[in-house]
Amino acid sequence: MMNIEEFLANETAANGYRCGFIAIVGRPNVGKSTLMNHLIGQKISITSKKAQTTRHKVTGIYTDDTAQFVFVDTPGFQTNHRNALNDRLNLNVTEAMSGVDAIAFVLEAMRLTEADRTVLKQLPKNTPVVLVVNKIDKEKAKDKFALNQFIEEVKQEYDFAAVEVVSAKHGLRIANLLATLKPFLPESVPMYPEDMVTDKSSRFLAMEIVREKLFRYLGEELPYAMNVEVEQFKEENGMYQIYIAVLVDKENQKPIVIGRGGEKMKKISTEARLDMEKLFDCKVFLKVWVKVKSGWADDIRFLNELGL
Repeated sequence: MMNIEEFLANETAANGYRCGFIAIVGRPNVGKSTLMNHLIGQKISITSKKAQTTRHKVTGIYTDDTAQFVFVDTPGFQTNHRNALNDRLNLNVTEAMSGVDAIAFVLEAMRLTEADRTVLKQLPKNTPVVLVVNKIDKEKAKDKFALNQFIEEVKQEYDFAAVEVVSAKHGLRIANLLATLKPFLPESVPMYPEDMVTDKSSRFLAMEIVREKLFRYLGEELPYAMNVEVEQFKEENGMYQIYIAVLVDKENQKPIVIGRGGEKMKKISTEARLDMEKLFDCKVFLKVWVKVKSGWADDIRFLNELGL
């Protein structure tokens, strides 16, 4: 005899409910992470003006009465600095595109570069790809005739299943994009609870918050050979106690992160803690420090330990 859960699941599928995976891909710094944060209605993927901030595949989940969208935000496909880290990030991108139901290829309005074309060449031929033209709020993109002409030129490069224009920064046309993506999801019951917005752990999200503050407040000074690792994460008496190490490649990079009199590190730690308390809805004790680990970006074993 069918139990109540099976009955409800069958009823949901019969009513045309859809659920599936969508990979968000594109070259570095086209707004993929900002777009996903708006799609799910909550910030879980880090953003900054500096390219290559996303280093892990981050899963974001948006659920409504008709569908559940499981978005996979990927690192920007890197064609410059070649090392084990960037090779691993590029592998993350190609792996994220396999096994999904659709792909959102994000492109900056009025700008098609060789780096964009490189990403296009990585797209699988048997998965529907939706062209998402971002940053339509920029001055050059406000001319609708020129924007339409640009889109037609891009469509000559690839056989897209659909096209949508958005401004991820201002959250414009996000509902339109969801409506465009929905038909590509298979009819299925939801895979995650309706109030779940990510499958990533609190430990992972804490690490990402610290990385975002590093990118945001160090700007061009930030060494690319830098990452963070959680050395301790525990909950006691309703409070998270989190210890995070910032890894740099060379001794002379430590003062860049710490700042004069520890000012930068204090600002980074304070703002990260406040973001964590808002996200986790509890008090957080956060300790962040800097340590040197030379050659970590080319150390395959260490990249595995970091989950990259």
